[in-house]
Amino acid sequence: MRSLRRQLLPAVMLLVAMALLCGVVYPAATWAVGAVAFSHQAQGSFVSRDGRVVGSSLIAQNFADGHGNPLPQYFQPRPSDAGAGYDPTSSGASNLGPGDPRLVGFIPGFNSVDLAGNPSKTNPFATTADPFCVPEDARTGSVVISPSAGERFARNPDGSYVCDPNTVPERAIAYRQLNGLAAGAVVPVDAVTASYSGLDPDISPANADLQAPRVATARHLPLTRVRALISAHTDGRQLGFLGEETVNVLELNLALDALH
Repeated sequence: MRSLRRQLLPAVMLLVAMALLCGVVYPAATWAVGAVAFSHQAQGSFVSRDGRVVGSSLIAQNFADGHGNPLPQYFQPRPSDAGAGYDPTSSGASNLGPGDPRLVGFIPGFNSVDLAGNPSKTNPFATTADPFCVPEDARTGSVVISPSAGERFARNPDGSYVCDPNTVPERAIAYRQLNGLAAGAVVPVDAVTASYSGLDPDISPANADLQAPRVATARHLPLTRVRALISAHTDGRQLGFLGEETVNVLELNLALDALH
């Protein structure tokens, strides 16, 4: 019994000490350092204008009208799969594989299927604008990646199929149309893919540069002025060599609003 007590007492004391160190001292020290040295970041990196919080520099948000249409006078962030889009309480990406039709569309001879769901060397849902079209169900409006015989698909007024707007090909088409680009213009990958969290607040300088003419026109500003703002709000690589240069969309749009 005495031997047991000699072993049990140090074990209990060590348990209490580690509980205090890891459960009280360390969290308190971390909180104190954050509150003193990194108070802005610790409070959520909120951005305020005229005494009102308008967002966080760490979280992407939508710049669209009440119908979900992108506002032409603002730079647009990356697409988002967080909840219904840009929902900070539902962070998460689609995490689809490179062969998933919900990401890349129906590619003839690779993942394409016919109207009954059988492998096909052509895409029967192809439209003039999108040869990789993935259709939507006429009744539910849901994306159909495994068609069944007799299934009815949604149609546009001209008779073409309604395509899933969240595939990369469809997002590229929408991006080109929004920014007045040629049908075959190269589109930056961050303009048509969501980040892992769906809340990445940054876009690439190439993405911002392609949006600049639209924003300049909508705001009646010289293009050189808008591109100068992009340059001023471009952050370099971390430590000079990690990652890529980025542009914070919220901060850039707020700088644009400050011009008026």
